Amino acid sequence: MAEPSQRLPQNVPGLWYVDSNCIDCDLCRETAPSVFRRDEENGSSYVFHQPETEEEIRQALEALTGCPVEAIGNDNPVASPVETPASATSTPA
Repeated sequence: MAEPSQRLPQNVPGLWYVDSNCIDCDLCRETAPSVFRRDEENGSSYVFHQPETEEEIRQALEALTGCPVEAIGNDNPVASPVETPASATSTPA
């Protein structure tokens, strides 16, 4: 599990981050290229864009679960800034 206290300073502010355990394997950048980039100087990935759309969130989650060293974190994994079509049309009972 990623450690919030080890967040890399290159991450943009927000819920998603990469910590110092990153081994620069490229998996996250291939899986979610709109969210992760490579820091050439330090040889690691970082979050350069917080996921906003359902597709970006899905890709970021896929990268998180696939990370071989668990270096990807999400401070609030149950919160989603994207309203799904079902939740947009449902009414409380």
